[in-house]
Amino acid sequence: MDGAQHYSLGYSLAARLRSRWEAFAEDRRGLAAVEFALIAAPFFFMIFGLLEVCLIFIMGTVLEHAVFEAARPLRTGEAQQAGITDIQFRQALCDEMFDILDCDARLSIDVRTLANFAASPVGAPIDEDGNLDNEDFQFDPGGPNEIIAVRAFYEWALITPLMSKPLANLNGDRHLLQANTVFRSEPFGS
Repeated sequence: MDGAQHYSLGYSLAARLRSRWEAFAEDRRGLAAVEFALIAAPFFFMIFGLLEVCLIFIMGTVLEHAVFEAARPLRTGEAQQAGITDIQFRQALCDEMFDILDCDARLSIDVRTLANFAASPVGAPIDEDGNLDNEDFQFDPGGPNEIIAVRAFYEWALITPLMSKPLANLNGDRHLLQANTVFRSEPFGS
């Protein structure tokens, strides 16, 4: 093989490699799959985070509805006259949640009589360790013409890692849902 043949063989090999490289670079058939693979994880991560935020708002609304409806017999005096207990009130609250939220240890209820509306408890009772402090919760449904505060707290377990960190207000990736109502009971029994 002389030098001219060797040069033309090398040139044709280089030309073929270059033409194949150009064809590969111009081929767009797998581009969408590659681009999707690059953005799929962050995309689904954000979608699940958005769904979790939506779930928190929905569950908060369910809890607010349940507190409002379960507190109505306290407002009218029906519960006090029937001698309702904290267990019965808890069950009434759970019945109003349509089995959407579990009525287990994650649900805490505080019903108390207040001296005036300004004494209404505000905020969430979270201790320094990031847990719900429900030690002083009570069940005091009050009497006629008394101001009553009903508060319910539900510890929602967050499911989206990292994305839900800003939503966690309790330790262990949990979000505290809270619903309150404060009212003056009717002058029942008179």
